[in-house]
Amino acid sequence: MSNSNRHRLIARVVMESGSATVPELAELTGASEMTIRRDLDTLAAQGALERVRGGARTLLLRGEEPPFALRAHEATDAKRRIAAEVARLITDGETVLLDSGTTCLEVARLLRGRQITVMPLSLQAIHVLSDAPAPTALMVPGGRPRSGEGALTGPLTLASLAALRFDTAVIGCCGLSAAEGLTAYDLDDAAVKKATIASARRVIAAADGSKLGHTAHAHVGASTVVHTLVTDTTAPADEVAALEEAGTVVTGV
Repeated sequence: MSNSNRHRLIARVVMESGSATVPELAELTGASEMTIRRDLDTLAAQGALERVRGGARTLLLRGEEPPFALRAHEATDAKRRIAAEVARLITDGETVLLDSGTTCLEVARLLRGRQITVMPLSLQAIHVLSDAPAPTALMVPGGRPRSGEGALTGPLTLASLAALRFDTAVIGCCGLSAAEGLTAYDLDDAAVKKATIASARRVIAAADGSKLGHTAHAHVGASTVVHTLVTDTTAPADEVAALEEAGTVVTGV
């Protein structure tokens, strides 16, 4: 098992179980206890878990959004496939607004060097695109980064969005369902997503199957604000059917 795969497995087990001991993780992964201790130190430094004597425990409270460092290890193959399809849907010459989140960060990596104008809404995506070769044109909004997330929020971000119009907005989401609509965990993030949607002619949502049918507490808008959803094959079939019936075009990859 590679280091990255082992880290993903450890992070997921600790999150789902609440805690795990070094011997338990060593047995699960087939790695030595010394290796597991190093893995836990690495994941703790990334903010994916809390290191405790003899093992680790989750930092996640019930109802909270998993931290960026933890989400970055989840469903990575699916996120890359989703990002590739989103990038394919964007044509040269477009102005693109790129939301925060791990899937949108994968999209940012694929937009480097494309003939587009792009404004990312996270520090991570800005960093990825900061030295993008021509003909990519980068626009940087104002705002305050959310701690641990890098997502830009606040009045300066909202003012940047209100002053501009885009061909396409690519948004991530914490939850999406036909009944409850598009939702987020953070109220400031929800406000930015609303402004993002209002600033674009077309809205593409990029979300792996775990987000469908899930509802977070901050409402962004009805599912009908999403013109196209790109998801993966783990998406619940009944939720996909309901979204399509409501008018969203759904592409599974």
